[in-house]
Amino acid sequence: MKIDFANLQHQYQLYKTEIDAAIQSVLNKSNYILGEEVDLLERELEAFSEAKHAIACSSGTDALLLAMMALDIEPGDEIITTPFTFIATAETIALMKAKPVFVDIQEDSFNIDPAKIEAAITPKTRAIMPVSLYGQTPDLDEIKAIADKHHLKLIIDGAQSFGATYKGKADSALGDISCTSFFPAKPLGCYGDGGAVFTNDSIIAEKMRMLRVHGQGQRYHHKYIGMGGRLDTLQAAVLLAKLPHYANEIKYRQQVAEAYNNNLSDHSELISPQIKPDRTSVWAQYTIRTSTREALQEKLQKAGVPTAVHYPKPLHRQECFEYLGYKDGDFPIAEKAAREVISLPMNAFLTADEISLITERLLH
Repeated sequence: MKIDFANLQHQYQLYKTEIDAAIQSVLNKSNYILGEEVDLLERELEAFSEAKHAIACSSGTDALLLAMMALDIEPGDEIITTPFTFIATAETIALMKAKPVFVDIQEDSFNIDPAKIEAAITPKTRAIMPVSLYGQTPDLDEIKAIADKHHLKLIIDGAQSFGATYKGKADSALGDISCTSFFPAKPLGCYGDGGAVFTNDSIIAEKMRMLRVHGQGQRYHHKYIGMGGRLDTLQAAVLLAKLPHYANEIKYRQQVAEAYNNNLSDHSELISPQIKPDRTSVWAQYTIRTSTREALQEKLQKAGVPTAVHYPKPLHRQECFEYLGYKDGDFPIAEKAAREVISLPMNAFLTADEISLITERLLH
């Protein structure tokens, strides 16, 4: 049995008729940039997330840049975030010539620890950027209370968590701005790069709409220094075809995670992911922790089971961030997680037999 990590081809075959028709419709109209499908997708994303404004853009990375540009982040500003995430989170802060300031994570959730945020705030701090790692939102009430107390902006990096909820609300409807990614392997993915920014602030929304088209409100009239950050119409069409199926896919992903949890519950040497009771996860990854990662990876590879490590090196130890002056031991929980995490195949279409095979090979 060959296990597929993300099962994108299987998903395409399931929705082939709708996806092919959506793509063909764009080809027939030949309106490839900001075609009507982009506007329709934004309305559907707003309905799904209950955010007042959704602005589709070219990638999750560009979504983060648009958010910071809209909030007028300037060189020398500081933004507090986590060292245990994909590099885009802190990379975009650095691209804005601002300074990423890292805070350690919680051991159970892998998300930023709110109890450690206030100590990192300085007069230069402008925003907090928590990440909803692996599909689960962080402790947003606690983080927002800190942001409000210190008059900081809250930018949620929800690149892995579109459709997750926190206390009954979609994470895209929370924060000053929430960002997501539609990279193909994300829970809701297009067939190239894509992303979106969400906000309940109409002024910020209008500014981001201009920023993604080189800062222009009308053609050749530029109010802001912006960027080429538009979502291709073809990608919007793919997302429109997939979005009606997404709520069910989230349920299936949660069922897969529950099956993994049940199969691994009696094995204390493997630490299963924990989802806090007041929120849901879309399970972008199913990531366990083990002190014998390399041996397990090798064993699973021989059995035809793909794995991945998200992420093997925390950001404060990356060469590109040496200038920040961090050292080994500064964020011990993030460093421990980087040594121990291993992600198992996770998608909405894993069968019970496949899950049983994966866990059997993992345990024996």
